[in-house]
Amino acid sequence: MGAGIVCKFGGSSVSNAGQIEKVRRIVCADENRRFVVVSAPGKDGSESEKVTDHLFNIATNGHHFSSRGKSITARESFERVLAKFKSLVADLGIRGDDILEDLESDLTSHISNKKRIDFFASRGEHYNAKIIARYFQSKGMDAKLMLPEDMGFLVSDRFGNAKVLPAAHSGIRDCLKDGPIYVIPGYYGITLKGDIAVLSRGGSDLTGGEVAYAVDASCYENWTDTDGVYQVDPRLIPEASVIPELTYKEIRLLSSRGFNVFHFDAMVSCKNKNIPINIRNTNNPSVPGTRIVSSRIPGETAVGIARMDGIAYVYIEKDMIGETIGFTKELLDIFKDFGINTHHYPSDKDDIAVIVDQHDLMDKADGLKETIVKSLSPDFLDIRYDLCLLSPVGIGMRNTPGVLARASAALYQENINIEIVDQGPSQLSFHFGIFQKYADAGLKALYRTLLK
Repeated sequence: MGAGIVCKFGGSSVSNAGQIEKVRRIVCADENRRFVVVSAPGKDGSESEKVTDHLFNIATNGHHFSSRGKSITARESFERVLAKFKSLVADLGIRGDDILEDLESDLTSHISNKKRIDFFASRGEHYNAKIIARYFQSKGMDAKLMLPEDMGFLVSDRFGNAKVLPAAHSGIRDCLKDGPIYVIPGYYGITLKGDIAVLSRGGSDLTGGEVAYAVDASCYENWTDTDGVYQVDPRLIPEASVIPELTYKEIRLLSSRGFNVFHFDAMVSCKNKNIPINIRNTNNPSVPGTRIVSSRIPGETAVGIARMDGIAYVYIEKDMIGETIGFTKELLDIFKDFGINTHHYPSDKDDIAVIVDQHDLMDKADGLKETIVKSLSPDFLDIRYDLCLLSPVGIGMRNTPGVLARASAALYQENINIEIVDQGPSQLSFHFGIFQKYADAGLKALYRTLLK
């Protein structure tokens, strides 16, 4: 079964009838594209909110938006979701009265326990897949709808953040036989008790990855609205190029440092079977995009520079930190107890800095400092805010002398002080912490030095 290609199309790729027609043409352009995973319709034109957010709002009786300061009632969300799918059916010119009736029935379901939110949230992908499968069929394609509940896409009962169970793969493999083009809704699965449970947001990527693993796909194509993974954010540096090829490790480092490219968990299954991932643009399908592979021979030093804004660090001085067994563990345990994720913790003999998202410190900073003082008795403690983390990434940097020196010199030339520097033992990336006000200038300086 390994000849098949799994194609996942994100929300922007299936946001309206015109986009869905582009999807159809892409699928028809290669007979190996036999597994089509679709998201809920994305925002289109004047739409201010995603279908999935409207579904959350219906499920929470309006709280989803009101808690974010938005005055959209559950009834308004219901009407907008129904109107969205009605327009898709009409614009695609398919018979869809039965689909719309089922949708309206689902949106008025009286599920009242913790399963309610997951059920409602899954309806965007569920009904979009039904509509797209029927559209494919109306165009003479040998297409078949395959729902997660029908193919045994088993997930845990951790509602809102379900995990795919190993047993799911055999169910997928048994159901997705050679033959038709399968249209599969992403984002949700079925628990062992038969309940609908959704994966984390962005979970359609996960569905695609698990399907690719189960069917031994030759490639997992992830279709979105960009030409691939760029060296840096092209909104900041328009001349930045698409990276033709990355390793799983490189994309992981970029993704964890501000590149909103791909759901990392979706890569794990593909990595385990050496299935290449191809990031492509639905609106520009002739561009080959970015391939993510297990290994490659680098022809460059760095491939990209990630940027994380809104960083803070907790700085601690205490004599003999480096010789105190368990100090770092005890310190990080305090952050864990406060529910604060830590990115890096560069240290020296007598000091350490713990780098975090400053948003995570909201309403927690005072308590965190008090606990650190009580537990570890530092000589000095301070929290420094409004920093940015710039992280060059690339396997070509490994064992290449002078990369860090060149990058430091580039910031020096712009009169930008480096507040924090950190590099892991893999030498695949390093991290500069600079003040936020210098972020744009710093990124451009590193781009000119390492990538241009």
